[in-house]
Amino acid sequence: MPDVLVLVDHDGERVRKSTYELLTAARRLGEPAAVVVGTPGTAARLEASLARHGARSVYAAESAEADEFLATPAVDALELAVGEASPAAVLVSATTGGKEVAGRLAARLDAGLLIDAVDVDSSGVVTQVVFGGSYTVRSQATHGMPVITLRPGAFEAEECPVRAEEKKLALPPVAVEACARITARRGALAGDRPELTEASVVVSGGRGVGGAEGFKVVEELADALGGAVGASRAAVDAGYYPHPYQVGQTGKSVSPQLYIALGISGAIQHLAGMRTSRTIVAVNKDPEAPILDLADYGVVGDLFAVVPELTRGVAARLSAG
Repeated sequence: MPDVLVLVDHDGERVRKSTYELLTAARRLGEPAAVVVGTPGTAARLEASLARHGARSVYAAESAEADEFLATPAVDALELAVGEASPAAVLVSATTGGKEVAGRLAARLDAGLLIDAVDVDSSGVVTQVVFGGSYTVRSQATHGMPVITLRPGAFEAEECPVRAEEKKLALPPVAVEACARITARRGALAGDRPELTEASVVVSGGRGVGGAEGFKVVEELADALGGAVGASRAAVDAGYYPHPYQVGQTGKSVSPQLYIALGISGAIQHLAGMRTSRTIVAVNKDPEAPILDLADYGVVGDLFAVVPELTRGVAARLSAG
């Protein structure tokens, strides 16, 4: 079977969940092969977890400056790996950075580009949700090798232990004058909560929470469920919550097992970023709110009366085992 290259998303010590989902999807198309871009020794630290999820080959694209630049080292590494493996496809997580890498790689290779897929079958046909979530379409690359970005959460990560073989890729020196250099890093604001695009439970607040202090009820429910906190664009624009937590067409796309929308009306831009969630629960005092048409379960009521009761009920259920 042909290789299917998967770009590994990691923090230097840990592989992010979205990569395991990509490796699971890759098995539909061929033999998963992971491409690790980082400083020397990164691939060795990640190899065992990648092999546990089905990566038969681990391409180590390492250099002292690999973590200093945005996108370019990853594009260079994937281009080299494509030359080595002649893969059936390249899979990248549909994050902001992943989409940039995929687009640049497809342009370099004159390859087909399929963005923000939520499913892929064994023939390379992908399913996408387009036009703000209004339509579901099936697409296939008709020119060159497909470069596919998959929405985090679209696949269930499944372990498939194999023996991995590490292969070295010699990254070329970065053309500093033509690339964006990373000058500083700040830790995530989420604390102990899971990363938004990796969480199996997401609790989001909208304009209906009334202000930044209103997000306390959102955070308390998310913490009770072990989930991540999200926000609508209206809430972010109003200064209720930081932009990195925005869910929607101009924010992050999520596909958790459970998505709870609190005080969110359901503008099409927001629905585009979360409508592929497995189960959707909405709490809104407006019975005509569009989010209630999409929700699997809807509660019409004051979220400040409903949500604290829900949080207490979850905590009681968990404490009772």
